[in-house]
Amino acid sequence: MRILLFTGKGGVGKTTLAAATAAALAGRGRKTLVVSTDPAHSLGDAFGRPLGGEPSEVDTLLHAAQIDTRGLVDSTWRELRRELQTALAGVGLDSLDAEELTVVPGVDELLALTEVQRLAEHGPWETVVVDCGPTAETLRLLALPEAVSGYLSRMFKPGARRTAAAVRRLGAHLESLRALLTDPATTTVRLVLTPERVVVAEARRTLSSLALRGILVDGLIVNRLMPAPGFWRGAAATWMRTRRTQQNAVLAELADAGFGPGQVKPVEHRAVEPVGLEALQEIAYELYQGLDPLAGNEKGVTPLLQVSESDGGYELRVAVPLHRDSEVDLARVDDDLAVTVDGFRRLIALPEMLRPCRITGAESDAHGLVVSLAGNRGPG
Repeated sequence: MRILLFTGKGGVGKTTLAAATAAALAGRGRKTLVVSTDPAHSLGDAFGRPLGGEPSEVDTLLHAAQIDTRGLVDSTWRELRRELQTALAGVGLDSLDAEELTVVPGVDELLALTEVQRLAEHGPWETVVVDCGPTAETLRLLALPEAVSGYLSRMFKPGARRTAAAVRRLGAHLESLRALLTDPATTTVRLVLTPERVVVAEARRTLSSLALRGILVDGLIVNRLMPAPGFWRGAAATWMRTRRTQQNAVLAELADAGFGPGQVKPVEHRAVEPVGLEALQEIAYELYQGLDPLAGNEKGVTPLLQVSESDGGYELRVAVPLHRDSEVDLARVDDDLAVTVDGFRRLIALPEMLRPCRITGAESDAHGLVVSLAGNRGPG
């Protein structure tokens, strides 16, 4: 099974492109589910039909659903929260403290991701296409399994005598979510953007954040590219040529950043909003040129961390895409390396051989960060 996550800045057209990709996959004979975790609930609008929380048939081999996160919070989380409160009370916390500790920020996004996993694993689907929320929400969504798992592990140390069954079950589930998201053979992200510099800047930050999470981005889609005006005349044609020239300059910046033609797929702007299966299939043909939307995505993936020996110590490579304006900060937190890129932070557990070492320097290149560590860790 393959899971393909679509995200991007709000308003760039990711829902339409997710729906078009799902239609193309079904058209090639794959049993496909497209599901939306976006609170805007616009997936039904793209197909021109109402959708609910359970998959409904859109076409042969194609089903669609919109996840009701509010409903999940009111049902699933309420029950689990009661169990966690009981578990916390069992380790010595009073009822008020237990209630406060079970207020987990972002639980609605976490439940949405859980529902995607349920639909993916218990349905007949060969491919699941996920229309995620806007980029900021998606980054929070994809970071939650690791963050909440760490939150629980600090509250309930491994081997604790009274670790409740509810906590163990939640911890195991979060680990399975994390494993699902970081398995490049199963899950990849497709980032949608429009050809504007401010949007491209956000897309670059998103690439860095996803790389820190170990999540593979397998392609970029540049949507709403101005059609070439051809031999048109007049003020409208002049405006279109000027706009397309600006957009081409943005595409050239993407190429300079290392994104080749195979990784960046353009889609032209349309005069009429694409609604319905036929319109979506037309977009899919322009996007994939009749080829398999998943073709070419099985490429090897560079591990997030690579260790090599150097004079007097080690070099640790952190494979995260950077650009010349990236703001990077490194810090040592016990046995973890805290890496912050453009405001996105992650604690990365150091390999055991590096835990006695201390950071002596760092530099960046086209492939990421290279951190130098001395053989014996000292103060600081």
